[in-house]
Amino acid sequence: MKRKIFSIFLVMIMLVAGACSIQQRPQTSAEERDGKLLVYASIYPMYDFAQKIGGDKIDLRMMVPPGAEPHDWEPTAKLMAQMEKADVFIYNGVNMEMWADKLVKSISSEKLKVVEASSGVSLIKLEDHEEGEYGKHEGEEDNHGDYDPHVWLDPMRALKQAENIKNAFVAADEENMEFYESNFNEFANKLRELDQKYREELKDRKLNEIVVAHAAFGYLADRYGLEQISVSGLTPQEEPSAAKMAQITELVREHGIKYIFFETLTSPKLAKVIANETGAKTAVLNPVGGLTKDEIEEGKGYISIMEDNLEILKKALY
Repeated sequence: MKRKIFSIFLVMIMLVAGACSIQQRPQTSAEERDGKLLVYASIYPMYDFAQKIGGDKIDLRMMVPPGAEPHDWEPTAKLMAQMEKADVFIYNGVNMEMWADKLVKSISSEKLKVVEASSGVSLIKLEDHEEGEYGKHEGEEDNHGDYDPHVWLDPMRALKQAENIKNAFVAADEENMEFYESNFNEFANKLRELDQKYREELKDRKLNEIVVAHAAFGYLADRYGLEQISVSGLTPQEEPSAAKMAQITELVREHGIKYIFFETLTSPKLAKVIANETGAKTAVLNPVGGLTKDEIEEGKGYISIMEDNLEILKKALY
């Protein structure tokens, strides 16, 4: 009987360990890390870029857990305390992580290198989203400042973010400079190939408009000459007015739009309402801000998800 209980207990431990997400590994000492940089990345795109560049030279933690909506999340006091031992902290910036400044100020470590990945990137002003016939959502109060934070959805802007991350790794660990430079160059080439693929495969499209759950795709639209029509505002929690829903429904009919896009981490309810009213289909267009546990287990990453996005855009725009 004791053996049976022990076996059940052991299985339970294994299941719990297997369910642990990327960022929930135990804190390690410098000796246990074997000289690796301890790196914290705020959201999934920053984590993925850091992983591609840092490889096995870094001990990488993702802060926003799989399945969490990155616009809502805030770090716990425990996590903030753990970051005292970090060598590098990477965040997107542009007010995507509203908590980042507070976190950085709370850390007393002088060795910590802080990387605002969007530094030096050409940003899109929120007012640019509000021009034209689609306008701003009634009652919308933006907490993100003056600019759209979803920088990584343009592969070429993502390349600049990756370069900023690489530079931080080199500054923190000069001995492995060639390793980081080589990994960055390899990843940069993949981003350039991704950009070229988008350009080639969308150049003869019949439609330009994409109807999306929230206004996350401004940079992708800017890069490839698309027009983003968002059901909600800059964050998924912003509820559109009845007038806005009616306006979008009419636009879908007028332009012959075939797909209404929703996301993996937010409710598809509003997208389905418009689709039912217009006869359009619904599909996932992934903003890559955060992955689900299933996507991580399937080995999905920034490049593969952006390729998936391209395939569904081709269905929608041709």
